[in-house]
Amino acid sequence: MKLQDLFPKQQIEIDLEITGLKTNSREVEPGDLFLCIKGVNVDRHDYIEDAASRGAVAAVVSRDVDCSIPCVRVPDVDAALDGIYDRFYDRPQDKLCVIGVTGTDGKTSTASIIQKFLGDENCGYIGTNGVSCRGYEADSPNTTPDKGHWMEFFRAFLDHGCRYAVMEASSEAFHYGRLKGLRFDAAAISNVTSEHLNTHKTLENYIACKQQLFVQNDGPSVLNRDDAHFEEFRAVSKHVVTYGRGEENDLQIKAYTLSPGGTDVTFVYGGKEYDFSSPLVGAFNVENLAEAMLVCLSLGVSMDQLLVRMPTLHVEGRMEAVSLGQSYGVIVDYAHTPNGIQKLMDFVKGLGAKRIITVSGQAGGRDRDKRKFVGEAIARNSYHCIWTMEDPRFEEVEDIAAMMSENIRDLHNYETVTDRQGAIKKAIGMARKGDIVLILGKGAEESNVVRGEDVPFPGDIRCAEMAIQKRLEKRSRRLQRPHPTQTPIMPQRTTRKKTSEKR
Repeated sequence: MKLQDLFPKQQIEIDLEITGLKTNSREVEPGDLFLCIKGVNVDRHDYIEDAASRGAVAAVVSRDVDCSIPCVRVPDVDAALDGIYDRFYDRPQDKLCVIGVTGTDGKTSTASIIQKFLGDENCGYIGTNGVSCRGYEADSPNTTPDKGHWMEFFRAFLDHGCRYAVMEASSEAFHYGRLKGLRFDAAAISNVTSEHLNTHKTLENYIACKQQLFVQNDGPSVLNRDDAHFEEFRAVSKHVVTYGRGEENDLQIKAYTLSPGGTDVTFVYGGKEYDFSSPLVGAFNVENLAEAMLVCLSLGVSMDQLLVRMPTLHVEGRMEAVSLGQSYGVIVDYAHTPNGIQKLMDFVKGLGAKRIITVSGQAGGRDRDKRKFVGEAIARNSYHCIWTMEDPRFEEVEDIAAMMSENIRDLHNYETVTDRQGAIKKAIGMARKGDIVLILGKGAEESNVVRGEDVPFPGDIRCAEMAIQKRLEKRSRRLQRPHPTQTPIMPQRTTRKKTSEKR
């Protein structure tokens, strides 16, 4: 788009083609227009030259600046953002069916399942696992990004032929106004437990932020009738449909049988009983599955289409088994709340694990008060646990580990290994036949936030694979050595004697 077209009420004589919009100079690419917004602690006017060095062709400013690229002056850049975004991206949210998913636990799994049901050729995803649809991938600065980013992603989804967009709608996104003005066509919630109270201060504030998703929703509101806060969300919802264990629900979870390889499920919908097998494991995934199915059914997708896609369900980094043929289990999961961890532990114990060895940490700059409860849930359900790095931000890993240990001073089954890859290697090195190693908190993420920077990290799955492979190779070499009871093959004495005689 031409620079003049972004500012139709101003006389701009500069003929420039704008290929993107950015508010963070570190994200700038050649051809971008740099928008100098003012944050709480940062004024982007101070970063124009950095943006220019990365390829920005112009900047939008609200004060005089001395810089090397053309500038467009407006009274308030922040106030002008909506109009600039709308003109550049042509309001893609109006052309997509936008689905918002919230909840303390289960957002990523439910949103990912919805995308799988609708097909990634028809539905884009925004959340913890990044941004994607078929033929397109991008990184998001937050689980739920700001308007400039989600409009960019929505535009890309449309350009790749999508009709739907499903996004994780976090409470912090509503708290900071990242979703202000976005109307949803469907909304869903899994559960509410205490989380992010460092931001919200009280559970009431936390719930109020999550309620905002349903206030901004014009379509079906999919609610969990079994959740303790169901009534609070029903009160602010327009078109309520429910899932849960009772017969009064639109989708009833009638029965299920868990196994290490999947789950046999019986749901009741529309007066008809459906029996099927899901590749997802754990009781919590039964609820996630019910939530995702009811969203799709409420949008007009047939049950037959959902059942056809059922065998292909997979959520990256969620209850993901890592198996190279070893005699012990290794599971990677994003669980990071006391509730989510306890549910996971209950499931793993039900698998008959001889011992549970757990690697986990807690994010820096987040709910300090919950750390002791997370540590307790892990330690009291594990044979051994290793506290390690998990996005420490501006805190020390050792300090976070000490807080995780506050409620378990009577136990002696935990230690701290700062390096996450080293912690995973140590846990796998301890495992014996029949044990299960749990690697929690990061899921499919491949970086750690340290001192404000994203530090590359191989990822929990890759780290586990490398550690398992090393053990298998070591065992293979050991088996190839002569057994101590075998007579080693020695050189014949006659040969040595003849050699000596020749000398």
